[in-house]
Parts: sequence; structure tokens; C-alpha cells
Amino acid sequence: MSEPKETAPMPSEYLIHTQPASQQLVGVIGAGTMGAGIAQVAAAAGHPVRLMDARPDAARAARENIAAALSSLVGKGRMSEPERDAILARIVPVDALADLADAALVVEVIVEQLQAKQNLLRELENHVGRDAILASNTSSISVTALANGMRHPERVVGMHFFNPVPLMKLVEVVSGAETAASAAAAVFDLSGRWGKTAVHARSTPGFIVNRIARPFYAEALALLQEQAATPAQLDRAARSAGFRMGPCELMDLIGHDINYAVTVSVFDANYGDRRYQPSLVQKALVDGGRLGRKVGKGFYEGAPSSVPDLPAGNPVSQIELMGNTAIVQRLAHWLDGKQISFSRAADSDWNGLRIGALELHLSDGRSAAQLACERNMRQLAVIDLPLLSERSDAIGIAYAPGVSNEAQAGVAAMLAACGLQAIVMRDVPGLLVARTIAMLINEGADAVHQGVCDAASANLAMKLGTNYPAGPFEWLQQVGVDYTVALLDNLFAAYRSERYRVSPWLQQRHWTERQAT
Repeated sequence: MSEPKETAPMPSEYLIHTQPASQQLVGVIGAGTMGAGIAQVAAAAGHPVRLMDARPDAARAARENIAAALSSLVGKGRMSEPERDAILARIVPVDALADLADAALVVEVIVEQLQAKQNLLRELENHVGRDAILASNTSSISVTALANGMRHPERVVGMHFFNPVPLMKLVEVVSGAETAASAAAAVFDLSGRWGKTAVHARSTPGFIVNRIARPFYAEALALLQEQAATPAQLDRAARSAGFRMGPCELMDLIGHDINYAVTVSVFDANYGDRRYQPSLVQKALVDGGRLGRKVGKGFYEGAPSSVPDLPAGNPVSQIELMGNTAIVQRLAHWLDGKQISFSRAADSDWNGLRIGALELHLSDGRSAAQLACERNMRQLAVIDLPLLSERSDAIGIAYAPGVSNEAQAGVAAMLAACGLQAIVMRDVPGLLVARTIAMLINEGADAVHQGVCDAASANLAMKLGTNYPAGPFEWLQQVGVDYTVALLDNLFAAYRSERYRVSPWLQQRHWTERQAT
């Protein structure tokens, strides 16, 4: 992506670049969980920190919480007492903006409201020096809008941390229309000195992580609205594909009020683009007060429930692997690792498994019923995208209406022999993993196409900011452009929704690769 443009007048260098950490005062405004975490990280890097909050005694209470967290690390042998005491000595609660006059960097972490943040940043200009950088930890508000009306908008930068700040490595360094390249570079380099991994992003709705991550929640919510599976089934399928948490349990952890509000914000900021449309399922949870773990109920009450293992029938002896695409090759490698014997039909006109008389197609965005009709056969099923690893223990599957209970039992037995629980879903296009991965790839491609970030930053941000097992362009390399485009086109045909329109970046890559072959 192109770097933010230089705008005059500016200092030749910002203070954050010209002094050792011990002389670089960092101000943090907002002493909630995020603000306290940022103060702790800055102090641990050697900066004197002044922590401020409009609420009486909130900054002092935050310092006490930091002390308790650091003492816990001392108790576990992960930090010495002198280290703890030195960090705490650098954090000083203050009550007025005038106390931040000597700051090299001020990070605001106040309420996520444009007007409140604008008012604070404009007032800060009356107190800090010209060579101080003003950063916002906003997760969704436009940095361009935040800087509007300031005397020196070029020094306003987004510095988006992730919770919990001391543990999460990612920082999105967000440049607005007026942000100077030198200011963004200073914050980028500083993040590295704080032990973080920074990525550059242009100020667009959701930046990188909150934008690209929307399909992970949205596709699961769409499947719940179609009654395709239970939350527990969707979560197990996602975890089996390598995600640390499934979408439903993650939304419970985040809080449905927060997750829903971010979705609404991104949807509104994109003028109602259907890719970001909020879910009636999640709105009902919010309206009903089922906000997730913080209130003890969301999709789950208490801990997520498990999916009971289904009894398996007699194993089917004959397994034939059909096709020769990258996904089929990965499946073959996985079966070899499980010491499951199979034959190959590399020249097949379809991709998947044949189990006895049953065709088990890899999901390409068409339902089992559609494929059965097109192929004029009754014994047909669709299996979800097999992003399998040693930790995988389940996979989604859907059957065409003509498949007998005996055949379904045979498939369950075969999968059980491979160590996989068959999660039988309603016959919806794309199942869970296939449509979610395709949509994450598509969103990443559009972010690159629109200059929000580059592909490497998208991969890094999604792995560090959300703990995904891969980034969108790493998944694209695994499954291929042709497969991704075909799956999205089939979803578009099934739902007639612009939600599944293919990114121009992917389309261009698709035609370029086809021409090369």
C-alpha cells in the first residue's frame, strides 16, 4: 500500500524518535482495561507514563490493578520484584490535561464516540508541544474524521491495540487523509520497541481486522438463521478447521452488544453494503439481554455445550479419492497420515470421496440437492472444506434427499475411522467452513484492492489480531483462486445477494491464472 503523504508544516522529527525511552513521556487518557494495558506496556518499555481519566480516582484504581497483575507475574516467576517496582514507579496518575504538556505521545482510549474524541484531541492541542504525536485507540472511527478541525491534523494517528494489551501482539497503525508519513512511521517503529508487531492501514471502516473478520461471524449467524445447525455444531466444525474458538463461542466471549455494534458501525459506514449486514439472530440476543459470558448467557448458558458423538455404523471398506486439485491433494496427505487406505481417480470430473455407491463432493457452494439433480443421481452428499490437521475431530456434511439412513451410517463410520465426527447439517450452500474461508479471502482481497493494506499485512493482522490459523491470502494459496471464485459465484447464484459478489482483485487474479495455463 502507498504510505501516507507528507503535509506541512511539520517538525523534522517527532519527539518519540529523538529521545531515549526514559525521556519520552507517554500520556494515556482513559483508564479502563485498554488504557491500563497500554500504560503498562509503555512503562514496561521504559517510558514515564501519566495516566488520566475523567472519572474520579479511576486512574489510581487502574494503577492498583496493574500492580496486582504484575504481582501475579512475580508470583509465577515471570517477573522479578525490582522489575515490577520499576514499572509501577513510572506510572503516575494525573488529573488534568496540563499534566501531559511534556508528552512525546498521547494515546486517547476514551468512549468510542466521534464527538467526544474530537473534543479531547482539539483540547489536547492547547497543552502539548508541536512535536508530540496524538494517537487514538479507536477500533472503528475514521482517523480522518478525528483529525478534522485540528490545527495540526497531520500528527493524528490511529494506534489500535487489541485486548488484552499486554498479551496481544498486534497494533494497527492507521493513517487518515492528513496523517503525515513521518508520524505513522514513528508510531510503527515505537510499537516494535514496545514488543508489538505493527501493520500499516488506511483509515476505512473497520481498518484491517474488524473489516476482514466480519464474515467469520456473519456466515455462522446466517446459517443459524437458516436453522442449518446448532451453535455447538458450528463451533466444533470451526475449531476442527483450525480456529482457536468457534464463531458462536467467540461472540459470547466478546459480548453480543459489542460485536453487534461493530457490525452495525461497519455496515452504516459502508452505506448499507450487504456484505456487512447485521444479523436478526444477534439482534434478538442483544434485545433479550443475552449478551454472552459477561451476563452468563448468550448462545450458551455458562460454558459452551458439547456436540454428542453419534453412534457409527459398520465401516465401509472401499474409499476412492476423486479429482486432483490442491484440496484433494491435501486430503490425500491427511488420509495417509491417518493410515487410511484409499484408491485414486485423479482424472475424475468432480472432487471428493466415493464411499461405496455414494458420491461425497467437496463443497463448492452448491447444495447436495442441486448437485444430485445436475448429476441425475440420488446417492450424493456434500462435505465441508477439509482444512484438517492432527487436532481435527469433526467435519460438516449434508445429504441430498435420496440418501438412505444406511448410507449415512456408512459415511459416519468411515469418518469415525478417520477420527472425525460427522456433523450433519441442513443442506445449505457452502456449509460452514467453505463459505467462511471463501468470504474471509474475498474480504481480504477487497481490502488490498481498495488500498487499505497489502496482502502481507492482511495475513499478519488476522493471525495476530484474531488468532486465526492462517491469513486470507495463505488460505487462498491453499485452496486456489479457481475454487474460491467458483464457490463465491455459486453462493451468489443460490442467494442472489451482493454479499457474495467476487472481489475485482480475485476476478483479475482468476482470469490471469487461467490465461497462463
